[in-house]
Formats: sequence, structure tokens, C-alpha cells
Amino acid sequence: MARPIHRNLGLLSLLLLSCQNVTSSSTPEITQADCEVIPGFAYVEGGDFIAGSDRTERDYAYRISAEGFADSPENVAAAEAGYRQRGWFEREPDRRTETLPSFCMGQNLITNADYQAFVLTTGHRSPGISAADYQEQGFLVHDYSEVEPYGWQGDQYPAEQENHPVVLVSYGDALAYAEWRSSEDGVSYRLPTALEWEKAARGTDGRYFPWGSEWQDDGTNWAKTGPYGTSEVSTYPLSQSPYGIEDMAGNVFEYTSTLTRGGAEVFLKGCSWDDFPGFCRAAYQHDRPVESRHILFGFRLVIEGN
Repeated sequence: MARPIHRNLGLLSLLLLSCQNVTSSSTPEITQADCEVIPGFAYVEGGDFIAGSDRTERDYAYRISAEGFADSPENVAAAEAGYRQRGWFEREPDRRTETLPSFCMGQNLITNADYQAFVLTTGHRSPGISAADYQEQGFLVHDYSEVEPYGWQGDQYPAEQENHPVVLVSYGDALAYAEWRSSEDGVSYRLPTALEWEKAARGTDGRYFPWGSEWQDDGTNWAKTGPYGTSEVSTYPLSQSPYGIEDMAGNVFEYTSTLTRGGAEVFLKGCSWDDFPGFCRAAYQHDRPVESRHILFGFRLVIEGN
């Protein structure tokens, strides 16, 4: 896919930054004090947590996804059968205990205002995608007419969207932002691993969602309740994780540093404003090409140990 050339992120830089696709065990232990150096970061203690999903959880995910929109028991059953046939949740890792060191995660997604400072300082490309490149991505979901309102005009984000998560950025764009922000703050930032993100979202007890294991229609920004578009960060109290991290279900999918398919694709965690309830579980993940830019994809940062 043709794409603009980054002014501040060449191929070598991207390859070096991709080496951040590592587990937290390769970095020094983070302390509570490390998380207090920069405002807006939450401490996630080290130790064991329950990751992944089992048959019971996946079955529940199919059921609540069907119930989210179907208007009769017959339609619920038909919808659930269709979702199962597509195998929506069958690629999730099995439920198990994982162990991670402590880490600091951004309490909020990177917003348009955050990203604008990066664009203005560095001249990095603004969020957006051409109709041709969007078509070439293949996973359209939305007509390009729905994509255009999220594109920036020069270095200006869409009106009144300063506190909405930035979207239409690629994995490489997110890495470039982390590199720039590191130099600005004197702190080493990176994207979270998929496991770090999952623990930050669900805590240690294996709950399905940030608030527990029972779906709540008003818990987050998802397809049925609206506003059918991104929302301001920190809008949904139930979507705050046990560690005080916001929007850990709904609003936008989030890039992680965990790569797949030889580094060609990246795992995203969470779910988006245009998704069904089953996708909003912490265990769910899917992958997309690293060059993807979509109105459903955003990111947040963690602080790297020194």
C-alpha cells in the first residue's frame, strides 16, 4: 500500500522501535514512584493474574453479542449461531495464570490534543487516510464517507474533538509518538504488551470486563448505546479498570507492542464504539497489518523501566 514518507521515522528507526515488542520481564522493575514522575500514569503491581478465556467465557461472549441487538429469542438464537459459525472468539488464548513485573500505564488514551503537539513539533504526518489507501486496506467496515470526518485538515484535528482519542494513525505512527514524547519528557515510553494491557484492564481475578463479569449496557461506548463515534476520554466510569485506567472497554481498539506474522501484524486489545459486547472483554484480541489506519484504532503508553 502506498503511503506518505515519515519525516521523522525512517525504516531503520521503525525496525529499532519494533524491538520494543518484548515482554515486561526484560525491563527493570517499575515502582510506584516511577509512576508519579509524570502525571497521568497508573501503577499496576507485579505478580500473577488470570489471562485468556475458557469455554464458559467464550460462550457468554457469543450470547451477549447476540442479545445486544436481537429483538426476540428466535433472533437471538439465530444471531448467536451465525457468530459461532464465524468463530469470532475462538482465537483467544486459553484461560491461564500469567506473571508480570509491575508497570505504569497511561490512565487515558492519547488524545487529538496530545497528538497535535507531536505533529506541530516534528512535522510528522497528520492522522488521515486517502480513499484509495482505505480501500486497499480491505477491512472496510465503514464507508469512506464515515472516515472523512476523522481526518485532520493540515495540523488541525476535527472541531471539538481535542479530548477524543486520536485515530487514523498506524502502529508506526504510535511508535514515533512514543519516541518523540520520550525525548520531550525525559522518560522512556513504549506501547504496552498485549499481556500488560489485559492485566491493566481486568486486574488479577479473571473478570471479563473492567467492572466485573456481567455485561452492562451503560458500561462503555459501544455500538448500541451510541454516540456512534469516538467519545471523550474518561466519559464512562464503569470502564475504568481496577487500577484507575480509563476506557479499558469500548471507545477504540488499542495498539500493543505485541507483533505477529513475522512482525507484519500487530495485536490490538479492547473494543471500539462500533462493536458488540463480546469484543469488549479484556481477553479478546485481534491482529491487523502494522500499516493499518482506521477510525476504530488508537493507543496509549506505558513507562519503560530505566
